Amino acid sequence: MDPATVQRRSDEILDEIAAAVVTERSTLKTILVGLLSDGHVLLEDVPGTGKTLTARSFADAVDVSFSRVQFTPDLLPSDVIGSNVFDEKARSFEFQPGPVFANVVLADEINRAPPKTQAALLEAMEEGQVTVDGETHPLPDPFVVIATQNPVEMDGTFELPAAQKDRFIVKTSLGYPDRAGELELIDRRAGRQASSPSVGTVCSLDTLTQLRRVPESIRVENGVRQYLVDVARATRTDERVNTGVSPRGIQRFFEVVRTHAALTGRAYATPDDVKAMATPVLAHRIVVTPDARVSGVSTTEIVDDILSDLPVPQLRP
Repeated sequence: MDPATVQRRSDEILDEIAAAVVTERSTLKTILVGLLSDGHVLLEDVPGTGKTLTARSFADAVDVSFSRVQFTPDLLPSDVIGSNVFDEKARSFEFQPGPVFANVVLADEINRAPPKTQAALLEAMEEGQVTVDGETHPLPDPFVVIATQNPVEMDGTFELPAAQKDRFIVKTSLGYPDRAGELELIDRRAGRQASSPSVGTVCSLDTLTQLRRVPESIRVENGVRQYLVDVARATRTDERVNTGVSPRGIQRFFEVVRTHAALTGRAYATPDDVKAMATPVLAHRIVVTPDARVSGVSTTEIVDDILSDLPVPQLRP
């Protein structure tokens, strides 16, 4: 698939989703980059900003199966991955798949479930399979988890550990629409009978599979590779950081940069791709020091400072 076709196909997907979700197009593009990079996405936002609608819209636009799990304090791992149920007629146990057996799984308010249930997603997200009573069951391909968490009303919630945050290839936020955007929401609602907007299918599963393969052919010059690694490694030496980006995080950064270049219609990556994806890929992988936390330093600020300090390489003409 040539670069122009990749850009056109991705724009079709984004246009269809943007017709239902009112948010910055760059945010939707970041989510699509995560999905096409064979990764999982973490959305952190206050209630009512369209997180569930966004996840469902992506599934509808690319014609894949969708399921939603509402994470609660009493949710059990078997409620997510499934369990073996005794069949009276066959006199044997039969595996009943849980909601995780879908192409796009919305893990809604994941930080409200206890760590044991959160961990039930770990094998699924990393290995594309689940194990129940010693038996392994493969998950559908593609398999993407879009998890949401509410940054307010944190009492009684369980913060995602760093190991689980690292499983998400990107983290982003929809945010509040501007005044024009919220007026557009009202206008859209006034013009339809259904309470929720519908999203049509604009991409087949075969096309989606082709799009997911394209980043492997994107060229990344040595200067861009060094810049990418230097940006990630700088998170480990910043005095405000307790734990920086892992080697696995650097590999995922590389994959996302290639995908971003492909969706921009290029067959090669540039330092601008690195800059565009640095915050969504790196910020949630950084653990700040206690002093920085007390001072209110955000990981986004740290990434921004690193990008400002490091020299940008010049590509060969």
